[in-house]
Amino acid sequence: MTLQATVSMNWVNTVLDAAARQGVAREALLTQAGIALDDLQQERWPIDHITRLWRAAVRATQDAGFGLKAGSQVGPANFNVVGELLQTSASLREAIAAVQKYQRLISDGGRFQMVAGAQASWLIYHPRQGTLAFSPHQVEAVLAAVLSFIGGAMGAVVRPLRVQFSQPRVGLLAGYREVFACPVAFEQAFSGLLLDNALLDAPLLRADQRRAREHQRAAAARMAELTQGGALAQELRAWMIATLASRVPTRAEAAQALGVSERTLARRMQAQGLSFTALLDGVRRDAALQAVTDSTRALADIGLALGFAEPAVFWRAFRRWTGCTPQAWRDSPGDTGKPGNRS
Repeated sequence: MTLQATVSMNWVNTVLDAAARQGVAREALLTQAGIALDDLQQERWPIDHITRLWRAAVRATQDAGFGLKAGSQVGPANFNVVGELLQTSASLREAIAAVQKYQRLISDGGRFQMVAGAQASWLIYHPRQGTLAFSPHQVEAVLAAVLSFIGGAMGAVVRPLRVQFSQPRVGLLAGYREVFACPVAFEQAFSGLLLDNALLDAPLLRADQRRAREHQRAAAARMAELTQGGALAQELRAWMIATLASRVPTRAEAAQALGVSERTLARRMQAQGLSFTALLDGVRRDAALQAVTDSTRALADIGLALGFAEPAVFWRAFRRWTGCTPQAWRDSPGDTGKPGNRS
């Protein structure tokens, strides 16, 4: 068992902004995806959250080219501190090595692999999905974003020698040709871009060795924060969200997911002022608030799905969370102004 991958809010905003450009408001998209508006305040999302967001965005826009368009709009700001490091790297090959090292700051829902050849090299993307299968638009957006970044870093339009996807084609062929301007194949052994070695080794427009070292130190510090600081709470919460879909998570299972003993996990949580019970309570609360808005689900069934043995126990927990009953919450209009709504 492993903890579910997580993604930075910069990448979440890539999807939200792309949908907004097509007239789909953030609040509406989150509602369609079954994600609470408060989740935008998180530092990172579990990978299944953004997969739901991608699926909802494609449904809402009815655009078979949504992933390609979203990825093509990506710029350095979407990569936070990693974006600055990539732009100031000496070459594209060096920038790709930095991505491989610090990709977790953007998302650990996939990894890049470079396979070198005599004249050209493959940059391969290996998705790491969660409980939910990735939307094909997620993979298309990643490859389109890579090309968009390369063009910006080189200060010129860049064309790969070839692009291929392991998945079937989901949009019009003309859309792929417009974005990649090269031969594109589908249902192949892997997803990736074939890049000329001369392009990989050419100097980048903003190459600056001193600034690259500064950005690398900042990226390394941020990685350390993710590993030692709030990352434990974020990753435990992401794992709890995924596990709660089938059962109530336990401390023993969490320790197993982290690859440590229960005693070690307890010690780490205590050192960071974390409570397993409080984290789980927050996850169940968020799941309950979202679930009761679905009028097609019986409230008692929701309580059982969240691990409450009896409806009365669920009712008491819900009143503690919100100050009202599940039925009163369901009947109140709108997502803001819910009675007793508090964090």
